[in-house]
Amino acid sequence: MTATRFARVLAWALASCFLAAAALAQQPSGPGTYEPTPGQPGKDVVWLPTPQALVDKMLDMGQVTAKDYVIDLGSGDGRLVITAAKRGARAMGIEYNPDMVTLSQAAAQKEGLANRAEFMKADLFESDLSRATVITMFLLPEINLKLRPKLLELRPGTRIVSNSFNMGDWSPDDSATLDSSTGCDGAWCTALLWIIPARVAGTHKLPQGELTLEQKYQMVTGTLRADGGVVPVQGVVRGNDVVLTAGGRQLRGAMNGDRLELR
Repeated sequence: MTATRFARVLAWALASCFLAAAALAQQPSGPGTYEPTPGQPGKDVVWLPTPQALVDKMLDMGQVTAKDYVIDLGSGDGRLVITAAKRGARAMGIEYNPDMVTLSQAAAQKEGLANRAEFMKADLFESDLSRATVITMFLLPEINLKLRPKLLELRPGTRIVSNSFNMGDWSPDDSATLDSSTGCDGAWCTALLWIIPARVAGTHKLPQGELTLEQKYQMVTGTLRADGGVVPVQGVVRGNDVVLTAGGRQLRGAMNGDRLELR
């Protein structure tokens, strides 16, 4: 997203926030009466619902199956968590607004998914994310950047999927933008995917030679010293999988614990 487009959508969101505040002030209070309004203020961002078509695309890109544990950061009305649970996954929504949590819990109960779709009122910066195999989010870039160190500590192979907003200089492994033919028609129709990379930086003694790597996120560069010569190396790490090009020759392998194995 360009700086101009970001400023435009942020201004729209802030305007929506003020309108929503006025609307919320006129809503009745009490059990069963809470209705969230797009643009309403939250702890870190205003709430804007992710279009269902993009929810589906985000889960597709994260390759969510019944084997996964999905954590949605800032889960809002719970639609992504509930959709993940419909795919058989266990899913947890972390949401700071207690009314949203109650609303989401009721929706999961109505769908018969309360055993797989959970919601908790919590601060996403203080929450334990270590159980997740997939993390989803619709947060502003500065929030993503604040979360980035915590995300990079997760297990290699954990998939991170964001609605629209990036991770600064950490380029996504994949992205997709939906058009109006999918039912997603507006500013929030792009999904971005990152796969947490294993740490491969350092010197590795291998049958192929002595491999020295430097790493920036999923990208690696370095040298391979073998047969009395040195060739440059570059490559990519996705999860534990490593693909390198060394002097025009492709090498594939994986991290096995703290040991790199190439074939």
